[in-house]
Amino acid sequence: MRLQAAGVKLGYGDRTVVENLDLGVQAGTVTTIIGPNGCGKSTLLRALGRLLKPQGGQVLLDGKRIDRTPTREVARVLGVLPQAPTAPEGLTVSDLVARGRHPHQTWYRQWSSDDEAAVVRALEMTGLADLAERPLDELSGGQRQRAWISMALAQGTDLLLLDEPTTFLDLAHQVEVLELVRHLHREAGRTIVMVLHDLNLAARYADRLVAMREGQVIAAGDPHEVLTEDLLREVFDLDAKVIPDPVAGTPLVVPIGPRSRP
Repeated sequence: MRLQAAGVKLGYGDRTVVENLDLGVQAGTVTTIIGPNGCGKSTLLRALGRLLKPQGGQVLLDGKRIDRTPTREVARVLGVLPQAPTAPEGLTVSDLVARGRHPHQTWYRQWSSDDEAAVVRALEMTGLADLAERPLDELSGGQRQRAWISMALAQGTDLLLLDEPTTFLDLAHQVEVLELVRHLHREAGRTIVMVLHDLNLAARYADRLVAMREGQVIAAGDPHEVLTEDLLREVFDLDAKVIPDPVAGTPLVVPIGPRSRP
């Protein structure tokens, strides 16, 4: 496993959000975590990205405890894009992307041609080379999200954690961002873990779905195996039909209404 949670307990102060959870992320896959609000999806992703220390259990990165691995070493391997990231006013796209090179800087090694090449490459991969000198706050929502992904790419990592990368975007921009994620996976070989709310987009763009409820993994596997009518009732309290997506062939959820209760 490239990234693994082993019996983790996660929470904030006295409030436990995730209890005794196991999860493995295989190299070269797109894993998408789904579940209702408050189930622990983002909390789990934060722990996988070393942004939250487990209260119990451990997170392993390439077989080593992530909490015992130097921060700079982790940052050279793993990139994290949190929900609704913010940047200083007036920051340009290229300046933002250049921040992704910080893990490669030391007091004796400052900005180099390798850093410059990494920034240019990240901008080209995300289609933002022509917007490099534009202020971030002048871009559309989809362009801004691509800029943040560019920063993560500039780190030179092959493992990306994306927490709700389509939040606040309209449908066209959601698809734009997820097509970029698919390109990074298929063409650049990135291993990607995402949290998504839209079940149909999750099924279309993931190799593997992980369904959570109340801090536990309820099901994990191929989208066709996970996204069933029974699971939708169990995890989301939703009555729905699951049919083949006429475009992608992946599961398509057609909601009927809240689960009928006796």
